[in-house]
Amino acid sequence: MSDDDALHASTETPDVAPDGVLTSYRQSIDNIDAALIHLLAERFKITQAVGVYKAEHDLPPADPAREQRQVARLRGLASASQLDPEFSEKFLRFVIDEVIHHHERLRDD
Repeated sequence: MSDDDALHASTETPDVAPDGVLTSYRQSIDNIDAALIHLLAERFKITQAVGVYKAEHDLPPADPAREQRQVARLRGLASASQLDPEFSEKFLRFVIDEVIHHHERLRDD
């Protein structure tokens, strides 16, 4: 066992559910988490292309007007979906800030 394997194994806690219902819930959560990761990966592939386009055309890394429209639109979607709009905005802001950071790096390269 390598040092990395040993470190990983020592920090893991067994995912033992006391019953089948909890196990089923956890399997669904795991599937959703995997889907979220794949969706974020696809989103960042596209935003990376946008960053390259912006850098090639000397466009600013951020578009505050679009960000405001997106936040408002997604807060509405969150409300309609019974998701806390404050949470959705924080999540979206985190993603937007990361995208802008990537765009700035592309511009500066």
